[in-house]
Amino acid sequence: MLAAGEASGDLHGAVLCRALRGLAPGIRLSGMGGARMAAEGVELAADVTRRAAVGTTEAVGRVPALWRTYRALRRRLERDRPDALVLIDFPEFNLRLARAARRAGVPVVYFVPPQLWAWRAWRVRAMRRWVSLVLAVLPFEPAIYRRAGVPVAFVGHPVLDALAAAPEREAVRARLGVGAGTLVIGLLPGSRAEEVARMTPLMREAARRIAGRHPEAVFVLALAPTIDADAVGAMLAGGPPVQLVTDTAHAVMRAADLLLATSGTATLEAALLGTPLIVCYRVSAATEMLGRLLLRVPWVGLVNLTLGRGAVPELFERRHATPDRLAAEALRLLDTPGALDAQRAAFAELRALCGEPGVGERAARHVLAVIERAGAPAVGAAAGPAAAPLTPRAGRAGARVGGGRP
Repeated sequence: MLAAGEASGDLHGAVLCRALRGLAPGIRLSGMGGARMAAEGVELAADVTRRAAVGTTEAVGRVPALWRTYRALRRRLERDRPDALVLIDFPEFNLRLARAARRAGVPVVYFVPPQLWAWRAWRVRAMRRWVSLVLAVLPFEPAIYRRAGVPVAFVGHPVLDALAAAPEREAVRARLGVGAGTLVIGLLPGSRAEEVARMTPLMREAARRIAGRHPEAVFVLALAPTIDADAVGAMLAGGPPVQLVTDTAHAVMRAADLLLATSGTATLEAALLGTPLIVCYRVSAATEMLGRLLLRVPWVGLVNLTLGRGAVPELFERRHATPDRLAAEALRLLDTPGALDAQRAAFAELRALCGEPGVGERAARHVLAVIERAGAPAVGAAAGPAAAPLTPRAGRAGARVGGGRP
């Protein structure tokens, strides 16, 4: 069983599922995810990716639906006793599901684990108690989990595999009707309805200001599959012309000279593709206040967090994430010689830190190894060694939380 609750988790889950089916052709996959996981053979008991919320206070309205989904998945865990439960991000929901799985005797693997290093560090206690193995995706995460006594293995970030199919820049620009020397500004307003509603008007007004300085600029917006195109078109009314790209955000990332991007996995994808960007985000006043109290790191974006320095501008607080500030940062990068190249140089360093492609297969081998250690080899599992968890305490910790029939 797998559980992903957002569009990015659905993407990562699809990478893992494809590898699992390749290594264990007879494996049965079920659980919670989205269209991408379903396309990779997952029997969906629930799809909450289209209703994903952003922020703490904004998620309150989703609680009843999520509670119903949790109870349905818990019943499946207790009734079917799958060989393993693989959790993908979405920690508020998934840590609760991990507890139910362990009580049912089902080993738990956490792929794309909670960002303990950023906030809510106390969740490591639940990880230590309920999770059999963490599959870390960022290079600094293994040390954090090792210190906490949680079995961990570094597999690299799954976006590395997803980017293998990214189109070439020239092909995308030709499809968009954009010349080689034309300035292209990409807009990535997010994949959740609430964040798109907040970020699209902000980006529209910033685009208007950029167009005032660069009237030749072409604006393209990546439309997530979870978002209604007509709704976004209405939000863009009154601004400069914007082309909507509906097939893949990677096309916009490849075509653009600069991206205005909502914080999230897409910013890491863009950086790994080498496209300069500005990261921005807006949440409710209440969520922003909570964030100030709980955040333990100087940055929020994945690019800066991974690099350990402010390589890209971040505009987060409501007083900073404004059309004027966003446009000013964009114009600074566009009009300052060497500014865009400095980001590209930082992104080359980022690629070296994030590991190599093949993340899905590495993660899948770890999942199959956890199943085998629990006493239930996956159907049709391919032979071959799985890398050992990168922690000297993995065996003891795994034995403590393992056991039980899968």
